[in-house]
Amino acid sequence: MKTACVLAALIGSAAAFAPAQTGKASTALRAFEDELGAQPPLGFYDPLGLVADGNEANFDRLRYVEIKHGRVAMLAIAGYLVTAAGVRLPGMLSNSENVSFADVPAGFEALKNIPGPGLFQLFAFIGFLETFVMKDSANGAEPGAFVGDFRNGAIDFGWDTFDEETKLQKRAVELNQGRAAMMGILALMVHEKLGVSLLPGGIVPGQ
Repeated sequence: MKTACVLAALIGSAAAFAPAQTGKASTALRAFEDELGAQPPLGFYDPLGLVADGNEANFDRLRYVEIKHGRVAMLAIAGYLVTAAGVRLPGMLSNSENVSFADVPAGFEALKNIPGPGLFQLFAFIGFLETFVMKDSANGAEPGAFVGDFRNGAIDFGWDTFDEETKLQKRAVELNQGRAAMMGILALMVHEKLGVSLLPGGIVPGQ
């Protein structure tokens, strides 16, 4: 398992340094060099040539996936650190199996200690959110103002009170923090499997 984690990390790192295509890639560069996320020091960065053909629909789909994965990764980082610090909900996770929330360890070991019905509820809830809520046009609402706009005509938090420059700046912050979180949670997961701590105090969840 440790070897698999290391290989996955190495493959991902190698892909980041793969040479970019020059012909079609230059077309994509012109098409997307001013898009949100094309920021210093790398600018528009597509080493695998995923949008080398300049297809706007494909770019929007990949940006949608990037934003969603970034949001999930930010939540994962927060959850990982909170549980690694020993914070748990009060009460019982399962009365029938006599398992309390305090009995569940942090990290990967949690999956081995959560009862089957609990895991089913967890993944069913995620599936519900993915299918009916986490969309840019859920519940019959009009499509969002931008890719990743999940307000769905119901949640705003004052977004429409910001000017366009502020909106763009906040979207850029979210995108960059999501990118950092994706790398961060990957590093935490790999190091946990390697038994090497990245946390203060040398904490390795599950050990």
